[in-house]
Amino acid sequence: MDTKKNVAVIYGGDSSEHDISVKSGKHVASSIDKGKYNVYEILQKGPSWTLQGHGDPVEVDKSDFSVSLGGEKIRFDLAYIMIHGTPGENGLMQAYFEMLGIPFNTCSSFVSAVTFDKYACKSYLRKSGVRMANDILINPGDEWDVPTIFEELGGLPLFVKPTDGGSSFGVTKVKDIHGLKKAVEDAFKEGRRVMVEQFIPGREMTDGVYMDKGEIVALPVTEIITDREFFDYEAKYLGESQEVCPAEIPDQMRVSIQEMSKKIYKFLGCNGLVRIDYIVNEKGIYFLEMNTVPGMTEMSLVPKQAAVAGMGLEEFFNILIDNSVC
Repeated sequence: MDTKKNVAVIYGGDSSEHDISVKSGKHVASSIDKGKYNVYEILQKGPSWTLQGHGDPVEVDKSDFSVSLGGEKIRFDLAYIMIHGTPGENGLMQAYFEMLGIPFNTCSSFVSAVTFDKYACKSYLRKSGVRMANDILINPGDEWDVPTIFEELGGLPLFVKPTDGGSSFGVTKVKDIHGLKKAVEDAFKEGRRVMVEQFIPGREMTDGVYMDKGEIVALPVTEIITDREFFDYEAKYLGESQEVCPAEIPDQMRVSIQEMSKKIYKFLGCNGLVRIDYIVNEKGIYFLEMNTVPGMTEMSLVPKQAAVAGMGLEEFFNILIDNSVC
């Protein structure tokens, strides 16, 4: 009798990050310990959830999160969510599994919803003592003017970004006064709300954090170096950046970043694996944003951090799966 748990790795999604999610999900599925778990792959796109790799795609029964395969009903014991963007990173999918009582690997539906919206996440952190760039929120239909924004945020350059997008889709670094209007329009194409953010000069750092047996663990810090304007899609996925891990920084700075990561993780009530991005300069460490379903392709940051920490992906995923909650 097979006593191994059935783990469903879910990828795809309904955002511009769909293709990246598929790559991440397939990489995760290939790396999970097959001696310990039965691994299944599920592609989600809109209302369609289909089992992959077993001949013709098989629709998932969403009433109990199961599939019928070869005359046998297979129930999944755990969902490993690898969907970047909606519905896997904004709390929608998490709420579904919470209702069914099925464990999953990410933050709760509430924490996922809060952290997915960049402005909401920063607002939640305002009294945590974490440094952040100043920002202005623009909702659809809001009246705003360029001079006021420049005055409040200290002039150019500025960053314009959708509050609920990922992989830098719709993000613009505005260096010219005439570029702000178009940057806002482009951001609205990717998200429902737009944030205009003060530019903070400095070095870009990122740090993975996860839970292991009740202890918050920070991975080695990575510095991101790119000749592009910022860490955009091309830098992230097309190799146009240099990612130095462990970051070549003083021990005191490394410890400060890792402690900051653990503080934010605890303050927000996170679970599972998250990745937190920062800008670091002589004034301190500035929080940029939180990724609650960080990329897991072969080029992604967290797998490299796990390797520097001395863990293979199979061991790392064992920890993440064993610490999943519902």
